[in-house]
Amino acid sequence: MTTVRITRTALTRGTLAALSGLLAGFAALTVAELVSAAVRPEASPVTAVGGAAIDRTPAGVKDFAIRNFGENDKLVLQLGIVLTLALFAVAVGLLALRHRRTGSAAVLAFGVVGAASAVSRPDSTGITDGLPSLVGAAAGAVLLYVLAGRLTSPRRIAGEEQEENESGWDRRGFLIAATAAAAASTVAGAVGRTLNGRSAQDAVASRQAVTLPAPASPAKPIPAGAQLRVPGLPPFTTPNNKFYRVDTTLVVPKVDANTWRLRIHGQGVRRDLEFTYQDLLNRPLIEREITLCCVSNEVGGPYIGHAKWIGVRLADLLKEAGVKPPSRGGKADQIIARSVDGMTLGTPVEDVMDGRDAMLAVGMNGEPLPFVHGFPVRMLVPGLYGYVSACKWIEDIELTTFADYDAYWVKRKWARKAPIKTQSRIDTPKPFGRPEAGTVMVAGVAWAQHRGIEKVEIRVDDGPWRPAQLAEQDTVDTWRQWSYPWKATPGGHTLTVRATDGTGKVQTDKRTKTVPDGASGWHSVVVTVD
Repeated sequence: MTTVRITRTALTRGTLAALSGLLAGFAALTVAELVSAAVRPEASPVTAVGGAAIDRTPAGVKDFAIRNFGENDKLVLQLGIVLTLALFAVAVGLLALRHRRTGSAAVLAFGVVGAASAVSRPDSTGITDGLPSLVGAAAGAVLLYVLAGRLTSPRRIAGEEQEENESGWDRRGFLIAATAAAAASTVAGAVGRTLNGRSAQDAVASRQAVTLPAPASPAKPIPAGAQLRVPGLPPFTTPNNKFYRVDTTLVVPKVDANTWRLRIHGQGVRRDLEFTYQDLLNRPLIEREITLCCVSNEVGGPYIGHAKWIGVRLADLLKEAGVKPPSRGGKADQIIARSVDGMTLGTPVEDVMDGRDAMLAVGMNGEPLPFVHGFPVRMLVPGLYGYVSACKWIEDIELTTFADYDAYWVKRKWARKAPIKTQSRIDTPKPFGRPEAGTVMVAGVAWAQHRGIEKVEIRVDDGPWRPAQLAEQDTVDTWRQWSYPWKATPGGHTLTVRATDGTGKVQTDKRTKTVPDGASGWHSVVVTVD
């Protein structure tokens, strides 16, 4: 009987020790959230550690995450961080049951890791970014020390220590302390989130106050024949809430347009320039139909979308700063665009100033940029993959050279220059579909931004290539829809598509991965005709 009682007591104490670790971890995070409201929201430990983890993740792993989790890759990372923290908290709670000081020291050590991550982030504003993690860890360490003490110190009754087999620890004191700690931590977290949310309210209000001016150079109307009426085809213009999102930020920046500034400086700049958001709105704006594509888009993948953009022609701003392209004797051959979250993208100066509609966009599909797509201002350059051209939440443009500076993705083994490859995709029928025998409409999209699409061909099984019917082309910077009426016969079949761009170059069948400069190969789908 005594053995059974001791075993049950040990089990209970172990369970409560694990709970004390979780409570200490919860307290550390909520107190850090509260402190981050006085520093800046991006300095909170989950955001800082998550950002540092993204920065140090190999390109292949990031590509795997995007390929398998899509736009949920950040949610998966955050859940992974929380799970790791929970397991760590349980471990230090059990450790503190036997070694109170060591367990508390482990919590402090984890706070140091969070602080180092925050200070080392590209967007760090200084050593103060480490305060939320350090203060939160200190609170968690003290709480763990107190709770572990309730589990290890004998309860005293009338000045006498109770015998071990009667209890040997202060159950009532533990429950009171744990309940109070949970309540206080919850309040701290709620207050922290509320205060951090207020900083975003100004940004939301600034966006709601924006009325986009009429463009001085409006886009030509999209031809009526650009959108084919084939079930299963995506719309020619992608709605803002359906437009793909690929970036590295865990928390979407909420930037107040009233305080936003853009600086242009660097090599070959005769005079530095600075612009407010209103400065850009006051300039002659261009409106253009442009299709964007992510370099992480696999063959047949979804990370491509089309929108009508409005903004300031970037080449005009660079010329005002005295910048010349290398072909005209300019000193700089690379633009480094910096985002408010510290991201850096490197773009060839020559491509921006060769006459294409490179812009600093302020609007998307008739409204101010959504926060998730870069409000207040983002950069985009037709014909280049996003990682070398489409800087969201941009705040700084530096003129430099490829020899002098490697941008974020180049440091991670992606190519310095990345023109979009000629690609095509079958959208209908879907892979492993079961269409009925007879005429089946095969349809999809093809793209080769800044070159245009000249021809699309379809092959059934190992048969000859047949020309598809092309929708009307809007511009060379937009994707192009196509269709093919297939006389489907019963059985299994493989449908393959390839495109020819406006220069006459046929899409390659060589299959490559997305790293280092975009995927290539023909897209195929397998179907069974009933």
